[in-house]
Amino acid sequence: MVAERARTSNRLQKALEDTNLKLASVVTNILGKSARAMLDTLLAGETDPIVLANLAQGRLRAKRDALQAALVGTLKPHHRFLLAEHLTHIDQLDGAIARADQEIEAHLHSDAEAVALLDTIPSISQRAAEGILAEIGTDMRQFPSAKHLASWAGMCPGNHESAGKQLHGTPRKGSSWLRQLLLEAAHAAARTNTYLGAQYRRLAKRRGAKKALFAVAHSILVISFHLLQRHVPYQELGATFFDEHERDALQHRLVRRLERLGYQVALQPAPPAS
Repeated sequence: MVAERARTSNRLQKALEDTNLKLASVVTNILGKSARAMLDTLLAGETDPIVLANLAQGRLRAKRDALQAALVGTLKPHHRFLLAEHLTHIDQLDGAIARADQEIEAHLHSDAEAVALLDTIPSISQRAAEGILAEIGTDMRQFPSAKHLASWAGMCPGNHESAGKQLHGTPRKGSSWLRQLLLEAAHAAARTNTYLGAQYRRLAKRRGAKKALFAVAHSILVISFHLLQRHVPYQELGATFFDEHERDALQHRLVRRLERLGYQVALQPAPPAS
């Protein structure tokens, strides 16, 4: 249902673009409270961009001039029909999602502690935590290690090798729903100033965005395993973790090289620059 809502939202956006209405260029969420009020008023027959822009609420009111420019378009009868159908379908999906959330919450009532633990991971919402638990359960004793969980979930690259060369890195089959949840969380984490965000940016430079997102999704699953196994909340390592780790590793390598050349090395921090 969530995926279908996202697809319908994309169709709504394409229909708006066909009318030359550039609402998405100004608002963050075309289904947010202000944008939805504008769309409903537009479909009711009001086309004056000034009137529509004045429906903006909160901080969006500061963008009324940009909204007026974005709300100038050509809305034909078939556009009205399509936009109305998409919005109606989204409302129906929102209702179904809300009912499903209530049902999930009722079933996971006894697992509230586990949900709260996963919710401490950056980019993991309560809904995502509930979805992950619905797939992997709360008892990590069923998996000998985090690696076994990742392999079971299909979140590990394939290991098909020949003559020492890896022929492909296709992930093993697993739960497509779990993978989608983890990748959505990875997308959110990539935009944060956290350990997971730093991991994404570091890997994306060398391996590309797609592989970096998969790696972050894998990390989120491994972190989830350890939190559920140890019953402890997530401890943030910080966005500078990799820089500090690489600095320590470089320092260690250079000291070892000098020692092998016969030197005794005693490191002292440099005095602060005056």
